[in-house]
Amino acid sequence: MFSLLFLIVLYFLPAILGRDKSDATGIFLLNLFLGWTIVGWVAALVWAISSDRPARVVYVPAGAAVYCSRCGSLAGAAHFCTACGRTV
Repeated sequence: MFSLLFLIVLYFLPAILGRDKSDATGIFLLNLFLGWTIVGWVAALVWAISSDRPARVVYVPAGAAVYCSRCGSLAGAAHFCTACGRTV
């Protein structure tokens, strides 16, 4: 009985390791349906232990300048954006 529980935990090890990732559902489904193959289990394990992609951060310089909310270009002191023509 203990060996069956150990084998189930070993089978779902990639899903257990990747439970806190943003792709946890995909890791679990890959492990569930293709985990019985060695390639599917290894792919799920590699996916589970790989790091998440960092969030893209765009830095905007601080200052008194006015930026267009539509395209993000610097509008300066004008009332209209020089790039897209929208009112600032």
